[in-house]
Amino acid sequence: MSPSIHTLGHGVHLTLQRADVDGPVLLIGGGRGASVRIEGPVAGVWLPLRGRLQLSVGDGKSTHHRGEVRVTSADAGIRATGRGHALWLALLSAPAVWRGALGAGRMSDAGLLPALHEIDHAGMRRAFELVRAVRSGDGAAWEAILDEVDGMQARLDDMIARCPGRTWAQRRHVFLRLQRVREHLACNYHLDLDNAALARIASYSPWHFIRAFHAAYRETPHAFLVRQRLLRAQRLLHTSPLAIGEIALACGFENRCAFSRLYRQRFGTTASASRRSAFAAPMPRAIGD
Repeated sequence: MSPSIHTLGHGVHLTLQRADVDGPVLLIGGGRGASVRIEGPVAGVWLPLRGRLQLSVGDGKSTHHRGEVRVTSADAGIRATGRGHALWLALLSAPAVWRGALGAGRMSDAGLLPALHEIDHAGMRRAFELVRAVRSGDGAAWEAILDEVDGMQARLDDMIARCPGRTWAQRRHVFLRLQRVREHLACNYHLDLDNAALARIASYSPWHFIRAFHAAYRETPHAFLVRQRLLRAQRLLHTSPLAIGEIALACGFENRCAFSRLYRQRFGTTASASRRSAFAAPMPRAIGD
């Protein structure tokens, strides 16, 4: 099934109802302030190609940069807005459509699982080429896009397999609960978050939550949080005029000394040296798979 295509220009706002996405929809947003609001349970894949894409999903808000692929499950209420001279893509459809399109031959249930993936420069180039082909009516290009999404989602299978549970369905259910917490951490890395509050999001006791989180992701929630803070700080060092101490505070570190020590441990260099070499190497992504 070929998608319907909507192109949003500078300042254009589009509202989609649940009935508008019974079949697949491809959105192409370009220019400052192009935005879409989705009302009703719709699952989607979001990719900024240039600039930043701000997403509001339920109560959570996040900003995504070039090469970060955000997958949202059947959330009731999503708003996406391009920031700066942005160019972004979104693939949207009802959950049942995704279940029919993805997951064939894999262990996991078909359909989209919420996650944040990353793609490299070659992947970005393929995305440009495939979208151009889809716009010209090439059905094979649409199938290739679905294959790309399926491949990204397949990376989650090992994490699901490590979750507690006797059956795959039980482990998948645990994974979805943990993913809610992981996305909450990624969106609120600058806040002081404790394990008891995070466990409540997953509906676990703190002990069971930490054990399940470490089993799935092979790191503790605190280690994941610190990693997000450091990677966000590195991005700001590359893109922001803020002083290093201001960046440390903005990313949730109590003081510059603690930030400097952890930054050097993580990256093997100082924050000052990282800023000086900002244009010498590509920026990392904030969340790895």
